[in-house]
Amino acid sequence: MWMIPGQNQSWVSEFILLGLSSDPTTNSILFTVFLLIYLSSVMGNGLIIMLVCMDTQLHTPMYFFLCILAMLDVCYVTTTMPQMLVHLLSHSQTISFAGCWLQMYVFSALGISECTFFVVMAYDRYVAICYPLRYTVILNWGLCRRLASGSCVCGFLSALLHTFFTMSLPYCGPNKVNHYFCDSPSVRSLACMDTHFIEMVDLVLSVFLIVFPICLIMASYVCIAMAILKIKSKQGRCKAFSTCASHLTVVTFFYVPASYMYMKPNSSYSPETDKQITLFYNVFTALFNPVVYSLRNKDIKRAFLKVMGHGRVD
Repeated sequence: MWMIPGQNQSWVSEFILLGLSSDPTTNSILFTVFLLIYLSSVMGNGLIIMLVCMDTQLHTPMYFFLCILAMLDVCYVTTTMPQMLVHLLSHSQTISFAGCWLQMYVFSALGISECTFFVVMAYDRYVAICYPLRYTVILNWGLCRRLASGSCVCGFLSALLHTFFTMSLPYCGPNKVNHYFCDSPSVRSLACMDTHFIEMVDLVLSVFLIVFPICLIMASYVCIAMAILKIKSKQGRCKAFSTCASHLTVVTFFYVPASYMYMKPNSSYSPETDKQITLFYNVFTALFNPVVYSLRNKDIKRAFLKVMGHGRVD
């Protein structure tokens, strides 16, 4: 019989997060490295949010969506990194059952939100390239807000089911989670019952929330590629392609490791490998995204130089 967190009859009331290393010296080095990465991620994404809000020339659907992605990235990395940094220097690495439940839920909700939001960004590029003259008419501000809020609602509602199935399992010991946060596969491996059914439910959810968005993104880029090939000037083709390259890079960085993590059976669970892969799509993508979007984007560079030169953007 499954038990919900408020009525669980298991003996586990807290979990111990083993983190990335048990060596104090290594932990001190990791603390410095990940503190710099975390601060860089927050500042990089925060800069994009600030520039989009301040510069009226960036008040377009494309940059509105980029701003939302930056917000999601800041929240996503903040869900895990501050706690990991504290645990790297602390002797206590425990997290309460309720705290683990909440962290798993928020992490899943934000991850699913990003998955669906990448489809929205692909749709934005599809409309911009295939229907450039009707771009602002099709992607009006009302639709942009609905698409952004719909992605978040989808993420937070879907995560309820995903988290409930994992945290309603009986946990009677051991309570040591071989991860730096409460990730679903890591916690589920400690359950005192067969988790085959839960794995099947997770697989179905993953197909719907990962594979289906990937198919939609690929379909949109097939249409985009066909439209780009019809452009006669080489300069026009290069400009159209450059507007999509950043999005494709970010999508690849996120979807490839996420697909591996959540579409494999529990029998192939490898703690050390999973920690490294999770670090990539949870921590490093939040750091890479501002770099990928800003280095190739003249509008972002212009807005940044304008802010640096005049102190404010009118």
